[in-house]
Amino acid sequence: MDSQTSQPSQASPSPHSFQVDLRGLVDLLSHHLYSSPKVYLRELLQNAVDAITARRAEQPDAPATVRLHAVDGTLRVEDSGIGLTESDVHSLLATIGRSSKRDDGIQAARSEFLGQFGIGLLACFVVAERIRVVSRSARTPDAAPVEWTATDDGSYTVRTLPHDARTEPGTTVHLVARAGAGEWLAEERVRSLARDFGSLLPYDVRVGDEPIADLPAPWDRAHPSPTTRRVALARHCHELFGFTPLDSIELNVPLAGVRGVAYVLPSAVSPAQRASHRVHLKGMLLTERAEQLLPDWAFFVRCVLDTDSLRPTASRESLYEDETLAAVREALGERIRSWLTGLAAGDPERLAAFLSVHHLGVKSLARHDNEMLRTMLPWLPFETTDGRLSLEEFALRHPVVHFTRTVEEYRQVAPIASAQGIGVVNGGYTYDSELVEALPSVRPGSVVAELDADTVTAHLDAIDPAEELALSGFLAAARARLDPLGCDVSLRAFHPLSVPALHLDDRAARHEQARAEAEEQADDLWAGILGSLRGSAPRARLVLNHLNPLIRRISSLRDPELIGTAVESLYGQALLMAQRPLRPADSALLNRAFIGLLEWATHPDTGEDDRR
Repeated sequence: MDSQTSQPSQASPSPHSFQVDLRGLVDLLSHHLYSSPKVYLRELLQNAVDAITARRAEQPDAPATVRLHAVDGTLRVEDSGIGLTESDVHSLLATIGRSSKRDDGIQAARSEFLGQFGIGLLACFVVAERIRVVSRSARTPDAAPVEWTATDDGSYTVRTLPHDARTEPGTTVHLVARAGAGEWLAEERVRSLARDFGSLLPYDVRVGDEPIADLPAPWDRAHPSPTTRRVALARHCHELFGFTPLDSIELNVPLAGVRGVAYVLPSAVSPAQRASHRVHLKGMLLTERAEQLLPDWAFFVRCVLDTDSLRPTASRESLYEDETLAAVREALGERIRSWLTGLAAGDPERLAAFLSVHHLGVKSLARHDNEMLRTMLPWLPFETTDGRLSLEEFALRHPVVHFTRTVEEYRQVAPIASAQGIGVVNGGYTYDSELVEALPSVRPGSVVAELDADTVTAHLDAIDPAEELALSGFLAAARARLDPLGCDVSLRAFHPLSVPALHLDDRAARHEQARAEAEEQADDLWAGILGSLRGSAPRARLVLNHLNPLIRRISSLRDPELIGTAVESLYGQALLMAQRPLRPADSALLNRAFIGLLEWATHPDTGEDDRR
C-alpha cells in the first residue's frame, strides 16, 4: 500500500519493564529447574572459572585461583578473574540473564565459558538470604572496587568502595545462609560439593588450604604397565560408582572433544534400564545422570568423561539433544564396538567372562551389525537341544538349524527333538530369533528354518497300520473329546518313553484358536466376519506316545466316557509340561478331568471290565 494513502497510525504505547517476583523465581528454580540446592556451589565455581578464563583471554599470564571459605553459616568465594566495574555491575547483576561473555573484546573466547554470571548468582538465593559481591576490574586497573548487595526480596544496592578495599583484580562473593539452609554452607558440605563438581577443573581451586582438583584425570595418568592402569581405573570406578568393573574402555575421541572411560558392569542389567553417566563440561561436573550419552545397546557400561563440545540444557544438569550429541554418541559406540572386537581377537578369556554376564548387550549390537555378528558368532551363547552353544558350533553339527520363536514352543519340543536328532535353537529369548535368522548372511550355506508341528511329527515313528486300525475306536473317542478345544489327536512312537503325550502347535494354530474363541464371543455381525476368516490353518495336536505303558493301558479302555476323561488329563498334563499359559477352557478341563478320575477310581460299582 502507498504510504501517502495509508491511514494515520495511532501513537505507540509507552514501553514498560517486567516486574519479577524474585522469591517466586527462586522457588521456581529450586523446585523445577534445579534438582537440588547443591547446584548453587557449581554456579559459584562456574562464575569464578569463567571470570578467570575471561581474564586469561586478555592476560595469558594472569593468576588462576579460586578460594572458598565457609564459616558459621556464611561462605566467601574469591577468584582472580576479570572482575567488574560499576557499569558492569549495573548491566550484569541488575539484569538477570545477561552474560559478561558478550562484552566486546571477549567474543573469541566465548566457547570457553560455562555459564551466565547473573543466572549463577540468582541460583545462590536457593540457599542464601543475602548475597554481597565485591569486585575490581582487571580491564580498568585504576577503577575503584565496587560492591553489589542483594537480598532475596529482590532489592539491591550498589556502591563504590575505597581503592584499598580490594587491591587485586577479581571478585569475592559473600553468602549468608537463609533459614533452614545453613547445612549447605557448612565447611564439610562445601568441601564435598567442591570436590564433586570441580575435581577436573584446570585452575587452582581450594577450600581453605585444601586443593580440590585431582589432575590429571584418572584416564589421562601414566602407568608403568597395562595391568597397573587397569587396577588404577578399577579403583577409580569403585570410588566413583561403587562397583569393581569387569573391564575399562578408553573413550578418547579427539575430534569430538571427549576424553574419559567406560566401566563394564560386573553384573547383568535389564536392557530397558536407562544407564546414567557422569559428564564433565570443560572440567566442571555437568550431570551424574546423563542418559542419552551412549547408544541404547551399550547398557552394560557406566561412563565418566570430560567434553568441551557438548551443549548443556538451561539447568546445566543434562545434555541438549542435537547433532553434536548424536555424533558423539555414535563415536563412543564405535569405541565400545572396537573394544569388543579387540577382545574377540586377542583375549578370549576376558571375552568369555564378559559374555557370561552381558551376552544380551552384545546380541543387541550384533543383530544390527553384520561385522559384529561375524566377529562374535563363535562366542555368543544360545540355548539349544545340544546344550549351550554358539551358533557357529551348532551349525557345524546340524545341516538344518531349526529354531522356535517362543520359549514355550521350545519347551514343548526340546526333549522330543533331541531324542529324534533334530537340532533346535531356543529363539524365544530377546534378540535370539533375529540372530538365528541372520546366520546365513554371515555364514553362507547355512540353512535356517522355523520349527513347526509338522516337522516334529514327521520325525516321529508311525505305528503299524493294523495296530492303529485296532485302536480306531479309542482314537475316535479321544478326538471327539478334544475337538471342541481345537485340538487333534494322533498316535506315534517316540523317545523318551517316559513322555506319554506331546502337545504341539505353532503360531498359525494359535491364531486360528484365538479366532475361533473370538467368533464364539462375538455378535452375529462379527461372528460372520470372523467365520469368513476361517481357513485351512493347522490345529493344535496332542501326540500320544504308543511306546509309553500308560498310553497302552488307556488305549485298551472300552468306556468312551472314561477314555475321554483320561485323554483330557493327558492333554492338561502336556500343557503343564510345556509351561504354556492356560486358557479358561483349559483350566476347566483340568478340573473336570481330575474330578472325573477321582470318581472313577472311587466308584464302588466300577467293574474290572471298565478298568481294562
